[in-house]
Amino acid sequence: MTAASVAALGLVVGQSTAANAAAACDVTYSANSWTSSPGQGGFTANITLKNTGDPISSWSLVFDYPTAGQKYTPTGWGANWSQSGSRMTGTNMPYNGSLATGASVSVGFNGTWTGSNPNPETFSVSGVTCGGTTTTPSVVLSASSVAVNEGGNATFTARLSSAPAANVTVNTTRTSGDADLSVSSGNPLTFTPSNWNTAQTVTLAAAQDSDTTAGTAAFSVSGNGVTGATVNATEVDDDSVQEQSIIVTPTAVTVPEGSTATYAVQLATQPSSNVTVTSTAGTGDTSITVSSGASLTFSPTTWNSPQTVTLAAAQDSDNTNGSRPISVASTGLTSRTVTATEADDDGVINPPHVENPYAGATGYVNPNWSGKAAQEPGGSAVANVSTAVWMDRTAAIAGSATAMGLRAHLDEAVRQDAANGSAPLTIQVVVYNLPNRDCSALASSGELLIAQDGFNRYKTQYIDPIAAIFRDSKYANLRIVAIIEPDSLPNLVTNINSFEKCREANGPGGYVDGVRYALNQLEPITNVYSYVDAAHHAWLGWDSNFQPAVDLFYNTISGTTAGVDSVDGFIVNTANYSITSEPHFTINTQVGNQSVRASNWVDWNYYIDEQTFATELRRRLIAKGFRSGLGMLIDTSRNGWGGSARPTAPSTSTELNPFVDQSRADRRIHAGNWCNQKGAGMGARPTTNVPAGFDAYVWIKPPGESDGASREIENDEGKKFDRMCDPTYTGNELNKFNMSGALPDAPLSGQWFSAQFRELLANAYPPIN
Repeated sequence: MTAASVAALGLVVGQSTAANAAAACDVTYSANSWTSSPGQGGFTANITLKNTGDPISSWSLVFDYPTAGQKYTPTGWGANWSQSGSRMTGTNMPYNGSLATGASVSVGFNGTWTGSNPNPETFSVSGVTCGGTTTTPSVVLSASSVAVNEGGNATFTARLSSAPAANVTVNTTRTSGDADLSVSSGNPLTFTPSNWNTAQTVTLAAAQDSDTTAGTAAFSVSGNGVTGATVNATEVDDDSVQEQSIIVTPTAVTVPEGSTATYAVQLATQPSSNVTVTSTAGTGDTSITVSSGASLTFSPTTWNSPQTVTLAAAQDSDNTNGSRPISVASTGLTSRTVTATEADDDGVINPPHVENPYAGATGYVNPNWSGKAAQEPGGSAVANVSTAVWMDRTAAIAGSATAMGLRAHLDEAVRQDAANGSAPLTIQVVVYNLPNRDCSALASSGELLIAQDGFNRYKTQYIDPIAAIFRDSKYANLRIVAIIEPDSLPNLVTNINSFEKCREANGPGGYVDGVRYALNQLEPITNVYSYVDAAHHAWLGWDSNFQPAVDLFYNTISGTTAGVDSVDGFIVNTANYSITSEPHFTINTQVGNQSVRASNWVDWNYYIDEQTFATELRRRLIAKGFRSGLGMLIDTSRNGWGGSARPTAPSTSTELNPFVDQSRADRRIHAGNWCNQKGAGMGARPTTNVPAGFDAYVWIKPPGESDGASREIENDEGKKFDRMCDPTYTGNELNKFNMSGALPDAPLSGQWFSAQFRELLANAYPPIN
């Protein structure tokens, strides 16, 4: 962040009276700037106004940008913002106009720049100039991420946003990640008061190594007297040498109480020297221990000879089947995890926690949804498809006269499991009731608020009862997939600057605390599989959002009791419409000399569909520290986009926007539109016939259940009217002022929407006969 501290000097402070108030101020301006293409980019301005004079009841902040290319988008917070030419004006909101002596208010906005993005130099508050301006320059980079070929190098440039008062030394330092990536030259850089705007080059190098993975590393570009920036570097492997890794067989074992069980360990390739592999028991059932083989040595001649690790389960007085993860690790190699489950000698053996809960399993058919689907014309063709059960409020746990509760669903799942032969049964339950839920939208607002003891209520009235039901031994043979809090953590990446509820959700008792609590309660239950929601490509696909989301997911989940092992994977496109895979063009397609990224539809995103987005998300999550067996899910319930509007071939247009609009199968008006989308169709039916790294395509949002009401409808569920569900709404800055694309006459979210179901069925792809 660039900090410009502006202190009022030489102002005479008079008596503190309304008739003769002495004005004085201090302003701190910071701009987080990024480059989207050469010579242009965006920024987020954060401003703190401190009243150092007498108390005031209102204020107006005015400053001028040094260049004509600095523009307000407009998206702001904390003030009513306007721009005339280069002059920015912000006036107080009704709730923050009164400032006592020494009181501060934080405001800001988003903007774009061309040419350069220097800080404003002079500020005035309510007509009084804040004097003594000093500015702290920030480091401006030509790119926030670079790819470095293994054995080669790549460059980026750095300059300052404004002139420093004296010479500044800027160092580039690797702060985390792959040690093969290093600074080759251009370190340090020196900027003077006269050459501050001259870009200087830093060269990164990637050492030639023996693995075949694409490692990543973060480099800090910073120095005393400037605000630093970060470059994320990715090693592009030349695939010349097979990756060295640990092979473990099997990855899940059952250990009889009072007895032992084993697994085998070996290396994937021949090492140049001895390699020691250790097995360490993690958090869980302490009666399970590593009995022998805790430290194994593999030499250049014995590397491919399997060696045995023995686990033991102590005889104890309980009759439960606990589990414990065993980490199999070696310095410099990706660790593996073996899930060990105790088989109690009371004769009941809980199934082990498997790698993929969908593999070999049948899916639970929700009778509530199935009955409604079967009553629609042609609906019997999909009425037996497995869909998720949504626990979208506390009352949903107990159920009602018209809706089954959680126990009723699980009891029905046990009945279906008994009728499906030897195959296990997977039931999907959406855990969806965080305080300040869906903080950037209204249609799916929840019943709990952080300010009204929401976190404690979430724990004691919602998560604890769900976990207690899941723990019931009569459900032990079910594979229970928990979809954890759709639209939660991604909101903390993109929407905290625009929505007060999201800023509140970013603090104590908010989304991070809530997700961690849910995972801590569910992870010890062996037959529960947790998948955390990760939004979709049209939410997090831009480089300014992607890595921050990865960091947030890691920081949140690594903070649980079991760390990254508390999740089985992530799910994308939950209850959304983004297509699984665009059939007629890729992100690398060129139209003439233009990339499709420059089109209005793609809008400089790095992804055009969920398959590519989820694949890269998984790679980066594993690089960040998640286990290599991490599984991905895609909700395909409403992303088929079939029917007569589906293109059958790429467009022949040589113009960029017509080509993309005529070629894309996703027929939404804007990729950010999310409510009851007109023209949508059911997507691929649930299946495990999916690419490597994915566990399944699933139907989490039951087709025919509304996203939100198209008008105001009174209710006791906390759900409000969102204009994005109004078919007459002409949009906002988030969807570039496009029409909402919503169907008319929609009921409250979660309620049956017959017209939508019929359209989804008619437009299904693959078609449903």
